[in-house]
Amino acid sequence: MNLHEYQSKALFRKYEIPVPEGRMIEDVADLDEAVASVASSGACVVKAQVHAGGRGKGGGVKVLHDPDELREYVGNLFGSRLVTPQTDTNGLPVNRVLIEQTLDIVRELYLGLLVDRAQRRVVVMCSAAGGMNIEEVAVATPEKIHTAHIEPQSGLMPYQGRTLAFSLGLSGDQVGQFVRIVSSLYQLFIDNDASLVEINPLVLTANGDLVALDAKINLDGNALYRHPALAALRDESQEDERERIARRHDLNYISLDGNIACMVNGAGLAMATMDLIKLHGGEPANFLDVGGGTTAEKVSEAFRLILSNPNVEAILVNIFGGIVRCDLIAEGIIEAMDQVRVAVPIVVRLEGTNVEQGRKMLAECDFDIIAADGLTDAARKVVARTGGKP
Repeated sequence: MNLHEYQSKALFRKYEIPVPEGRMIEDVADLDEAVASVASSGACVVKAQVHAGGRGKGGGVKVLHDPDELREYVGNLFGSRLVTPQTDTNGLPVNRVLIEQTLDIVRELYLGLLVDRAQRRVVVMCSAAGGMNIEEVAVATPEKIHTAHIEPQSGLMPYQGRTLAFSLGLSGDQVGQFVRIVSSLYQLFIDNDASLVEINPLVLTANGDLVALDAKINLDGNALYRHPALAALRDESQEDERERIARRHDLNYISLDGNIACMVNGAGLAMATMDLIKLHGGEPANFLDVGGGTTAEKVSEAFRLILSNPNVEAILVNIFGGIVRCDLIAEGIIEAMDQVRVAVPIVVRLEGTNVEQGRKMLAECDFDIIAADGLTDAARKVVARTGGKP
């Protein structure tokens, strides 16, 4: 689950990580009071609150001095959809705006913590190339990225923080500030079951202070049951509508850009199914794992979900019946087709428990269902139905 910048900075303040003075507003009527509370110089920074990076490139971040220009800009942001390099062409809705004080910036740095799955450790990453896309920095100038892996038993050690500070060219009091910030970030990361905490940029001001100018926090959705207060911060307006519906029905669904919908039980099998569709010239429209203990009702809901995508031109159902029986899956498919008008071809591959019974049910139903012998055969048949290579 993603947090907005203003939510992330509220959590930063709790852990005594320095951030600029700021105030979030949800209506332009609150603008004057917000500006008066944060902008002593008359200038302020306006930041659209959406779950996407590259807001500045999309026109969602701006420093403004003139009151009339400020009001016009904020008024135009509310109710708009911000398109950035990290969104699709529809963009994301702007319902909240963060008003912040301006700072006299000398340097911009990058600091982030994430899980290194290969090392099974939390890793601290930092770079002197702050304010830039860190992925681009990693490709073009990897020597500018410095890392430190953290042992779970000991946690982040002070010497690791100092080593990273020196690698960034910090000195004097700045080193101590950096060590305190990275230590607090690590504690925040662990306490809140985060999967990513990022400051880009972490700025050095003319006064010699380090301040988190931006803040990004991603939380592990599987651990949200331990953090009800954080779970309540979810902004569903920033999420794909079909993914929200899937979560309510306990379905693991991710929207993609293709035209072949997939319904599979098991995440690994779902990824293999999408790989084979790509291999044979097709494009998956979604990732959908109905789970190992699915029911006919759940399969029916899954069908409704994938058919709500207007780009879908064919459906591939790939079920390996271990915990779930193939006859239950067949029942769900028939029930869904009976309740939902299905105007696209459906290719079904069943294997496992009660497979013959499930195949018989599908063969004898009143709907046109294309049976497949094996996953490769299924992928070829569904791609052929969308005009791809056989």
